[in-house]
Amino acid sequence: MITSRRMVTISWVATSLLLLATSSRTQKLPTRDEELFQMQLRDKSLFHDSSIIPDGAEISSFLFRDTPKRYYFVVEEDNTPLSITMTPCDAPLEWKLTLQELPEESSGEGSGEPEPLDQQKKRQQVLNELGTDLYSYKGNDVESYLASNSPSGLYRLELISTEKDTNFKVYATTTPESDQPYPELPYDPRVDVTALGRTTVTLAWKPSPTISQLRQPIQYCVIINKEHNFKSLCAVEAKLNADDAFMTAPKPGFDFSPFDFAYFGFTDSGPGRGRSTMAKPVSTRISRQMAGARKVDLQQICIGNKNIFTVSDLKPDTQYYFDIFAVNTNSNMSTAYVGTFAKTKEEAKQKTIELKDGKVTDVFIKRKGVKFLRFAPVSSHQKVMLYVHSCLDAIQIQVRRDGKLLLSQNMEGVRHFQLRGKPKAKYLIRLKGNKKGASMLKILATNKPNKQPFPSVPEDTRIKVFDKLRTCSSITVAWLGTQERNKFCVYKKLVENNYSEEQKKREQNQCIGPDTRKKSEKVVCKYFHSHILQKAVTTETIRGLQPGKSYLLDVYVIGHGGHSVKYQSKLVKTRRSC
Repeated sequence: MITSRRMVTISWVATSLLLLATSSRTQKLPTRDEELFQMQLRDKSLFHDSSIIPDGAEISSFLFRDTPKRYYFVVEEDNTPLSITMTPCDAPLEWKLTLQELPEESSGEGSGEPEPLDQQKKRQQVLNELGTDLYSYKGNDVESYLASNSPSGLYRLELISTEKDTNFKVYATTTPESDQPYPELPYDPRVDVTALGRTTVTLAWKPSPTISQLRQPIQYCVIINKEHNFKSLCAVEAKLNADDAFMTAPKPGFDFSPFDFAYFGFTDSGPGRGRSTMAKPVSTRISRQMAGARKVDLQQICIGNKNIFTVSDLKPDTQYYFDIFAVNTNSNMSTAYVGTFAKTKEEAKQKTIELKDGKVTDVFIKRKGVKFLRFAPVSSHQKVMLYVHSCLDAIQIQVRRDGKLLLSQNMEGVRHFQLRGKPKAKYLIRLKGNKKGASMLKILATNKPNKQPFPSVPEDTRIKVFDKLRTCSSITVAWLGTQERNKFCVYKKLVENNYSEEQKKREQNQCIGPDTRKKSEKVVCKYFHSHILQKAVTTETIRGLQPGKSYLLDVYVIGHGGHSVKYQSKLVKTRRSC
């Protein structure tokens, strides 16, 4: 057991440190006479950088570059377990733990008489003695000092950052066995990559024994970034908040108190210890971090207590670093698994389709997919004609000649493009599909244009039904033509009365020609055109229909070579009674 005289000394030192720390904001230090007060002002570094570490609490603080800082921790009895954990957040730290020798003199407390000045000076010198070195470390790992039987005394922790201003966390306790605030790692703490794709990586790790053995609430947080692995969640927070005002550094010469828990964070690590808890909820912290992730290209996802997770929406052929942290949701204190890294697979190389001069090629493109085509004329040429028929929705087309962009636009329906030629030039055509669904198209390239392979169509390809001319057995329709003479064929198909617009939409593929239709569905074929575009209109009356029935009407325009383009289908119903 510790002597009563030493107990008094330790108590006095602890009380003095507490008073100095809490009064440093106002720069007014407790003193018994003016001479001692002036001495304290002259030795600001000794007092302003001194503070007590609470037993069983993790505190967060700040270090200026090349400015040492000291913390003290009191052990009141001999043979006491002691654990001190240091967590660098943003830069490597140098830290040293020493045991302070304490004098045996009586403090004079309770005598009712003021202490002489020289006695007070001696007591201040206690804080500056070298003491016995116990442990030292330099680096950015989370490092701990653990002793099962520590002597009573005042333990001094000295820290310095030689690289830059930085944050850090420190935790000290005399009851490490009952506290266990940091989640325990399994015997194999590695994170494994179990599946790898172009945009996904699946991770798996062994569960923390803290869940099964201690029954403490644990959740796992996954960190994804492109730079490096992290050794602490504190380092992740420092990275996420690099551009934020989350931890504003105090002004030089104006220290802060580590007991300002609401500002710098104070977490209760042990149930039943009677310590106040000021930790922010995990969900609040994560929401702030996720907002910061957009700035620094770093993502944090907390997934509960499952120990397998698939990261998605990654970029192909890119290296990523993955870290897993087990977080105690009661205390917000965390432990890092051994992180890993992986490179996503490359995009599948697109097969380039070779276009033959003057031959129509059918192309199918997946939803939002891309296809590449190449055209290499065999002879010198002055121009290249490109004919494209987009059978469904709009597509994006880009054309490059020997790497130079010649054409880039969205198109639908039938279009033809004239490209300026160049001797021995090669043309690369990039087709990108629509977001709505798959795309189909026909394409022809030639440097010897003759007749257009696809018939020209008007901008408006709707079929108009004259409602006043609709009877129980006939329907009269009209459609627009062009200035070129083309062949038009009309088809009808009896459908159920509940035939929906969605079913009709599925039949909008303009590239499906009349050769796919039944002969019984054919109504008529005829030629027409008009040199005056406004008069290029024709009508047709479809007879022999049943009363009160629904019909799907189609008009095909057939061009040279037999290629056809279908107008927009029209659903119409005959009158029930006439």
